[in-house]
Amino acid sequence: MSKTMKAIAKTSPGQGAELIQAPIPRPQAGEVLVKVKVSAICGTDVHIYQWDQWAQSRVKPPLIFGHEFCGDVVELGSGVKGVSVGDFVSVETHFTCGVCRFCRTGRGHICERVEIVGVDRNGCFAEYVTVPYENLWVWNHDIDPEIAAIQDPYGNAVHTALACDLVGADVLITGVGPIGLAAIPISKKAGAQRVICTDISPYRLQLAEKLGADLVINVREESMIEAISNFTDGKGVDVVLEMSGSETAINDAFTCLAKGGTASLLGIPSEPITLDLADAIVFKGATVHGINGRKMFETWYQGQALLQGGLDLTPIITHRLPLERIDEGMELMKTGQCGKVIIYPNGSDL
Repeated sequence: MSKTMKAIAKTSPGQGAELIQAPIPRPQAGEVLVKVKVSAICGTDVHIYQWDQWAQSRVKPPLIFGHEFCGDVVELGSGVKGVSVGDFVSVETHFTCGVCRFCRTGRGHICERVEIVGVDRNGCFAEYVTVPYENLWVWNHDIDPEIAAIQDPYGNAVHTALACDLVGADVLITGVGPIGLAAIPISKKAGAQRVICTDISPYRLQLAEKLGADLVINVREESMIEAISNFTDGKGVDVVLEMSGSETAINDAFTCLAKGGTASLLGIPSEPITLDLADAIVFKGATVHGINGRKMFETWYQGQALLQGGLDLTPIITHRLPLERIDEGMELMKTGQCGKVIIYPNGSDL
């Protein structure tokens, strides 16, 4: 094995990223070394790439970023249990402390001292990455590596959707980036009657139709409130899965939510928003869930069961690039002219 590897790094504050040669990391106690087979670009990676206000407040260069991936275990640190060299794995990318009150009560997804691979420590836009063995998901059945690489956003969609009672429900998904797109077949598999999707991107709304949406609404061209009222005969929707973080979308979605309905909120607004709590939630008797990542590892078991039951995520994947062309993937993500962008560290695997 060579002593160095290719990687994409934020080497200093500012926009962009660099292709570098970095030392191959060695696993410490309780860690494994994973040879990355496939990775994928997330919206968080775009924030880091653009070096926006959030990235400036959180990320400390130099950093190899990226956090959605799968690969093969090639080396074990001391004290590793339940994992062998050669195992094919995905990774839960929230590394928890294990001792705060949330971890100790089975709520590690809201750990007080969580670290995220590719944000707080070196990540997967590289040929190799080290991770704690407790965070590995070892696949015991055949799965497309491209699907194995996107278990992080898929898990977010599973958590968001299954927080609600979907059986027989009319479901509104606001924002159909990759997570919103994944929520369409999840909702259908879980018993939703009809799924409505809104966005401002015609490209992504076409993907939503391909994934089974019963109605798509381009909110730049028509009123969400009017379209949903007509579609539901004035009843409104039973469930809102909010993925956009848009103040307008959030307010309109709560207007469309029927009395006694449920809203599951994953999208993160870029700044504080105004919402009429009385009309939107209190007087409707609505239930609202805030979603942060995935339940570890309840969401993973649910997601695997859905995949084994035939749930198909392949239409979400629209672009495949070698590591050297990751700038193109970042630009696609910024314009919204894509679904999920897959990155191959070894371009010859494309």
